[in-house]
Amino acid sequence: MNPMRLLSIDKVTVHIGTGESGERLTTAEKLLQTIVKQKPVRAMSKKTIPAFSIKKHEPIGCKVTLRGSKASGFLTTAFKIVENRLNASQFDANGNFSFGVEEHTDFPGMKYDPSIGIFGMDISVALKRAGYRISKRKLEVHKIPRTHRLTKEDAISFVKEKYGAEVV
Repeated sequence: MNPMRLLSIDKVTVHIGTGESGERLTTAEKLLQTIVKQKPVRAMSKKTIPAFSIKKHEPIGCKVTLRGSKASGFLTTAFKIVENRLNASQFDANGNFSFGVEEHTDFPGMKYDPSIGIFGMDISVALKRAGYRISKRKLEVHKIPRTHRLTKEDAISFVKEKYGAEVV
């Protein structure tokens, strides 16, 4: 097979949305750092929503971006938590997919603590092929040819082969 056609993981983004700043957000940051072993960054609100007491540019969540072997290892653990099962609707047309983990206590080594509570998280995975840099580089930016772009079917077959996940 052509090595330029092989798929790989570009990045895995793990996000916890708290909806408010303060103690709950700092707890979520500490929790995410213990699970992923990487320092999270805060996610800011894009607009003011008075009904939810959210102001523009207020921190309302935290996220971590994983790449390389860390991303692959984390995905293996996350797929075990969701019982190696994804829906076809969780994949987009460009070969990316997202899924959620309802409780942080499902991760190995994590126990329920009443003072912390329960946090869920969203996991988004971006896949790529070799040569995708041509669309991102500074000089001589080019479009990715239609035959080289990822499709939903490519991503589903990658997840089935590499992680043994079942796509329903």
